[in-house]
Amino acid sequence: MAPSAAGIAASRGLVRLVLLRSAQSSAGAEVPEHVVRVPWAARQQQQLRRRRVAAEPAVPTRGGKFLLRSRRQELSQPSHLTLGRWEAPRLVSAGWKHRLSCGDYFQLERVQDVAPALAPPQAEGGDASFGALGLEPALVSALDALSFGRPTAVQRRAIPALLRGRHAICAAETGSGKTLAYLLPLLQRLLVGPRPQLRSGQAASPLSLVLLPSRELAEQVRAVAASLCRPLGLRVREIGGGRGMGNVKRQLCAEPSLDVLLATPGALCKALRKRMVTLEQLSCLVLDEADTLLDPTFVELVEEVLAHAPLTCTPQDLADPWDVKTQLVVVGATFPGGLSQLLSKFTDIGHFVRLVSHSLHCLLPHVQQKFFRIKGRDKVSELLQLIKVRSPSSGALLVFCNKAPTVNWLSYIFDDHKIKHLRLQGQMPAAVRAGIFSAFQKGEKDILVCTDLASRGLDTSRVELIVNYDFPDTLQDYLHRVGRVGRVGSQKLGSAISYVTHPWDVDLVRKIETAARRRTSLPGMKTSIDEPLPETDSTQTAKQQ
Repeated sequence: MAPSAAGIAASRGLVRLVLLRSAQSSAGAEVPEHVVRVPWAARQQQQLRRRRVAAEPAVPTRGGKFLLRSRRQELSQPSHLTLGRWEAPRLVSAGWKHRLSCGDYFQLERVQDVAPALAPPQAEGGDASFGALGLEPALVSALDALSFGRPTAVQRRAIPALLRGRHAICAAETGSGKTLAYLLPLLQRLLVGPRPQLRSGQAASPLSLVLLPSRELAEQVRAVAASLCRPLGLRVREIGGGRGMGNVKRQLCAEPSLDVLLATPGALCKALRKRMVTLEQLSCLVLDEADTLLDPTFVELVEEVLAHAPLTCTPQDLADPWDVKTQLVVVGATFPGGLSQLLSKFTDIGHFVRLVSHSLHCLLPHVQQKFFRIKGRDKVSELLQLIKVRSPSSGALLVFCNKAPTVNWLSYIFDDHKIKHLRLQGQMPAAVRAGIFSAFQKGEKDILVCTDLASRGLDTSRVELIVNYDFPDTLQDYLHRVGRVGRVGSQKLGSAISYVTHPWDVDLVRKIETAARRRTSLPGMKTSIDEPLPETDSTQTAKQQ
């Protein structure tokens, strides 16, 4: 068979290589053992990469604080560096979907020494006392007795607006003092308003109602409201699910003429259906943690409550003291779509005043936040090592998991290592779940393993470290979790650590890093109240029919 052209060329190249080696060996030169030929295309790509690196602007190296500190120093960003509008930031997490990226990390440094909610009032043109906001002297005295200092930014803005009787949507970052922002106007209205007389045997008729998504949050707000109402002679009651309707009936019958009622949606709707309570005399209705209340789990129950309340249509409806109308206040740190659609069924959405914080949907600038790219099998050992090196005086620790089985499994691991802790998740029986968070707040244990149940509204002023054992599913959940530290009343600013394991976790981390480098709010979290509500099981069934 005749040799091919390719074979002849290969043989000629081999002959030339042998002659070259023999000539180098005879001249005493060192002969390489292997000859590697770099393809032309690879050489071009290498040169192109070198040109790109040379063209990139150098990061200023002058001394000062860092906004973002990376394991790779060239990717760190000083706090004085400001990116251009169209300048694409170089992300540490850009290559975190590769398996070889495990072990990489970066952290967002503190750029403020105080929470944005505690900014001096002079910067906003306000006064530094509760009395200047129009509150009654008796209410101001109750605040002074509880050692409440000056009002926060959201309180200075919300209290005067709510005292005018307007429907309101109050949106502010976590830990900014939203509870007092709606409780104080509510209590003042009870102090100056008329007192209706109830007939004997009539169902309990609260004058104000605060609807909350969880029993733990209802217990916490009840403690705050009770401490304020006690010197004012106002009555407070709290009802929640999981305790049986007998307990609910006893709570309502103990005080038929209630001033403040705090309730979860399920327990309140059952009481309304059994005519244990009526909302005919309701003067104020607050929907706290609105993003959770508008979840498909609760939205139908919330609609049922709104249907029983005599909501006002215009602010002038509140002028007549004998015509009972309800002021509606919607409060939250994040708002889901569909809020406008829900409220328009019961009142005029055009009469709502929107009170939005300047730091809404932004990363907390006073909380240090660390992100570790790690393999899933290494998370337990990293967490155990973190707990063991912490000193006893380091403050409380919150460990967040995405699912209840993960909470239970991690609790068993802590038990094996003799680590004292508490666990809290929504699938626990009511008898077991009761009092767990209050015990954590009192300092009986310093470690709480929990789901996102503990990330909404609960006061965790003694917590100094948050660990996202499972990275949250959404940016909203991330903000709520990190908001458990650095709150109003916290002794220390605190920090947060997140373990990043899955590719979908990396997608969220890239958005967080980009927002941090650009100093902007997180993407996709605008207050979209005009979008439609999420579909529930009943709406899906109706469409199918």
